Amino acid sequence: MSLVVSYLPLVVLSFLALGFAPLAWFVSRFIRPKRPTAWQDKTYECGSEPIGQARVQFRFQYYSFGIIFVVFDLVATFLLIWAVAFSELTLTAKLWAILFLSILFLGVVYALKKEEVVWI
Repeated sequence: MSLVVSYLPLVVLSFLALGFAPLAWFVSRFIRPKRPTAWQDKTYECGSEPIGQARVQFRFQYYSFGIIFVVFDLVATFLLIWAVAFSELTLTAKLWAILFLSILFLGVVYALKKEEVVWI
């Protein structure tokens, strides 16, 4: 069997996968309703009428919690990967892992200092 014939299903599937999203977007432009109503222009908020302004100022505390969550999520992911392959890691790889974790730890300390609460 030739190389072209053996990879033909993969090529066809790749074209279908890459073409599906643009095709679906293009087709949806033609089948959607073109008459907007006042009901469609209203803000939807959990099935009830929105009260007050839509623009609300959030405290920095919420952003710092988000940053800390991302940092710990990355740490957990990389620690799991490194724990699986720890015995095969070289000394250089272990030092890079320690450097990476140190930088993430400094990011957490910075975020907590920005909030003026440090437990360290």
